Amino acid sequence: MSRPKKERRVKEPPKIQGMKPIGVPGKLLDKVILSIDEYEALRLADYEGMAHQNAADRMEVSRPTFTRLIEKARKKMAESIIEVKDLIIEGGTYSFKQILVRCINCGIVSMFKPESKINNCPECESDNIIHLNNWFHKQGCLNGRGRNGKGKGHGNW
Repeated sequence: MSRPKKERRVKEPPKIQGMKPIGVPGKLLDKVILSIDEYEALRLADYEGMAHQNAADRMEVSRPTFTRLIEKARKKMAESIIEVKDLIIEGGTYSFKQILVRCINCGIVSMFKPESKINNCPECESDNIIHLNNWFHKQGCLNGRGRNGKGKGHGNW
């Protein structure tokens, strides 16, 4: 029997829930699921250019665990591109360090500390905002567990 997965620290939720190839109707596409923790590994290693040990420390996992995460994430990204599949970002074992909010009126994305209560856009003061953390908490999780039964996404909002 395997050990339970340790919760991985993720700086902030992804700004999108996935990506679809242009020119192919979604109903014809198979899907590739990229977990939130795999997304974070990609962000740290490939976007931020961090060394594996530093990225592992940031996610509060071991270096071998980080290496497994980044290898799985890269394979899934390649599969999505090469095999023309829908890329869906959801699930995993994670907690967010920040809250992201997108304003529907002005489009700005703002970052806040987890204990913040956000009801209005800091730029235009509109109350027409989306808490991006909730995308992954509500849609990617059922009763605190991911759709695959393994993940939990939460934050203090």
